[in-house]
Amino acid sequence: MATIGLVPHHDRPEVLTLAADTADWLTGGGHEVRMVAGDDVTATVEAHRVDAAEFAPGLDLAISLGGDGCMLRTVALVAEAGVPVIGVNLGQLGYLTEVEPAGLRGAIGRFLDGRHGIDERMLLDVELHPAAGGVHRFLALNEAVVERPAGGHTVALEVSLDDGFFTTYVADALIVATPTGSTAYAFSARGPIVAPAHRALQLTPVSPHMLFDRTLVLDSDTIVDILAGRDRRAILEVDGRVVADIEPGDRVRCTASPHVARVVSFGPRDFHRILKAKFGLSDR
Repeated sequence: MATIGLVPHHDRPEVLTLAADTADWLTGGGHEVRMVAGDDVTATVEAHRVDAAEFAPGLDLAISLGGDGCMLRTVALVAEAGVPVIGVNLGQLGYLTEVEPAGLRGAIGRFLDGRHGIDERMLLDVELHPAAGGVHRFLALNEAVVERPAGGHTVALEVSLDDGFFTTYVADALIVATPTGSTAYAFSARGPIVAPAHRALQLTPVSPHMLFDRTLVLDSDTIVDILAGRDRRAILEVDGRVVADIEPGDRVRCTASPHVARVVSFGPRDFHRILKAKFGLSDR
């Protein structure tokens, strides 16, 4: 029997109903179900709740019930443990979710029977080194962003590549993205679209106040250091979540992670077709 984790979108009643029904179906088949404590689901799944630190160890499969945002959260919970993830699409057309709700039970059955593939996606290790000392670590599937606070001025960010000074960006934000993240925030800043099977880092300024405004596409083994300069504060976002305030002198280091996101697939995933559907591109 398998141990399966469910990660539902918090605020959608239909998702919570699907999570409860799926939990009942799985336990009825003899499987163990886990959910992260704090996910506000119905009382029928109360017995399955565990702390976040206990969620991934020993898990055979994690199932994201939502859109791409929920998928990002699920990957962050389980990637370091190497747990494969099925993305169930309960949002709009997503780049990461593959299964529709009606096909969830069939997808679980195919996974348990071994009739599936695994797509590996590059992850980003993000370290915040405050000037006062210490280090805070985060894991990203899409991107890390150092940006001005809401209503604040532009930020001056000194960038070093492989421990050699490159330049100082004066901009609203600076994005360090993975190939998967090239279709997220970096895309809105006119960064390139990179097929997700690649391994590379993309450094993209947002509304730069300088002539050099192009994205840098860097080798995956590049070390990107971002030092907050001047007397202006910034914030650090990881996959769309604000995780820290940044003071002048604080440093953010971004590197390719040794871990990967393991996304379950059921046949070839046509990235070009997804792009065409997402952007309404015609066939002729």
